[in-house]
Amino acid sequence: MKKISTTIMAAAIAAVSGTAAMAEELTVAYFLEWPMPMMAAKATGAYEEALGMKVNWVSFETGTAMSAAMASGDVQIAVSQGVPPFVVAASGGQDLQVIDIAVSYSDNDNCVVSSALEIDKDSAGELAGKKVSVPLGTAAHYGFLRQMDHFGIDVGSLQVVDMAPPEGAAALSQGAVDFACGYGGGLSRMKEHGNVLLTGDEKEELGILVFDVTSSPASFIAENGDVVAKFLSVTAEANEKWYADQGDELLQVIADEAGLDLAAARAAINTMKMPSVEEQLSEKWLGGNVQTFMKGVAEVFVEAGSIDAARSSYENAVNTDPLKAVQGM
Repeated sequence: MKKISTTIMAAAIAAVSGTAAMAEELTVAYFLEWPMPMMAAKATGAYEEALGMKVNWVSFETGTAMSAAMASGDVQIAVSQGVPPFVVAASGGQDLQVIDIAVSYSDNDNCVVSSALEIDKDSAGELAGKKVSVPLGTAAHYGFLRQMDHFGIDVGSLQVVDMAPPEGAAALSQGAVDFACGYGGGLSRMKEHGNVLLTGDEKEELGILVFDVTSSPASFIAENGDVVAKFLSVTAEANEKWYADQGDELLQVIADEAGLDLAAARAAINTMKMPSVEEQLSEKWLGGNVQTFMKGVAEVFVEAGSIDAARSSYENAVNTDPLKAVQGM
């Protein structure tokens, strides 16, 4: 399998100083077709109000593209970046830090096998030699590798094509690939043409966790800690509002921002869990488990030949100071 870190490594080396200046406006990366509660705050201008500055929102299709944008200085904060693309960038030398657990979603990231093959978890071995679309360097890529390992399928026997989820869904529907891996709206469309091998609960039992983080360049955080903390505070408030009122009116605002209809947004957000600030700071998440998990992800990628080497530790890849500051607000 080809290396996935070349672009990110080059971008990481290219620009570090550009993110260190004090912020006058903020550019934030996010995903369309990913209906998170924070999108309601985006719609109302709550971030601008809290930060007292202009916030530019730029949509991306993959977390690897988010890493490259942060390396170039074009983006200061990435919301809901998958752990695998974060780990790829961090392992390649990019000085990024996790500042928040954006969402946990075991059922909203998966691989779907074409209905025509009639393959399920009991016959998954038949996938050997098949063609699969995978958004390389993303959470879906990591889940794909772990599932293939679980089923005893040699990834080297597969024809792996790098595709963002929407393109993978289209390829699956056209019969251009035998199975496809992805998340969000792309995964929903994949399911129209096939079946998953493992449910979210089954994946969690195997230790295949799926969660996204909010990330930012370490240099930006160092110079703009108060900005980062205020940003996270607005996000936390939006999550609280969602759990207090999950009605159609609020969801419609979120759906509109995500580019989804109400039904699709409801189906997607029902598979998501947004941990509270207190939960995020616990041992289960940023208090230690995330750092250990990232090390495991990196080692899987090294073994798969996707990255050259893992860090000796990912402790410095997590910065809880901004989130701790939110508790005092």
